[in-house]
Amino acid sequence: MSRRPAIHDAEPSLITSHGADFFGQDRHLLVDVVALAAWVTNAVPYNDRKSVAPLVAAMEGREALAFPAAAAAYASEVLLKVSRIRQMKPRASALARALADAAARAAADGEPWEWTVEAAA
Repeated sequence: MSRRPAIHDAEPSLITSHGADFFGQDRHLLVDVVALAAWVTNAVPYNDRKSVAPLVAAMEGREALAFPAAAAAYASEVLLKVSRIRQMKPRASALARALADAAARAAADGEPWEWTVEAAA
């Protein structure tokens, strides 16, 4: 009889500023964020895809970066729109909503929204 192991290997994760935890950070699996990039691309009309290209490139990339407050406000709008897609699975929708909330908090504070990638140990 085989069982699913309870201990998993460490996976790379994305840490965003202005999160919902006590330290003001959110931690998301990098695999989930990369999978969400396709939803972000398809959430906007074809003619507007250049406006979300920096966000999609950041989601598919594996480096640390910071969005200015204005870009964080736009990213928040797009991610909120993505989280409301009816065909989306609940876990991916919750991820998009968490990222949208963090981006909105950064934009409201007028601070850059920072992303840090933490490699698996």
